[in-house]
Amino acid sequence: MKFEYNPQGVCSRHYTFDIEDNVIKSVEIIGGCKGNLSGISKLIKGMNINDVIEKLEGTTCGSNPTSCPDQIANALKAYKQAQI
Repeated sequence: MKFEYNPQGVCSRHYTFDIEDNVIKSVEIIGGCKGNLSGISKLIKGMNINDVIEKLEGTTCGSNPTSCPDQIANALKAYKQAQI
């Protein structure tokens, strides 16, 4: 299932996830630090969304209270909420 999310408070602008049975099949991230986000996308591919949320939630970027990884966790929490 495709899931779209627009992050808040970070450089990245849009996330598109392909999720099947709570497992991330792929994620495309527009904007942000290309190399870092490409690496994160590869690392979370094949992972259960709950494990990704647990690992990435609360990550900050400098003095910013959020980060792209934290926003990925927020996106996955929004996905879970939409499934209820």
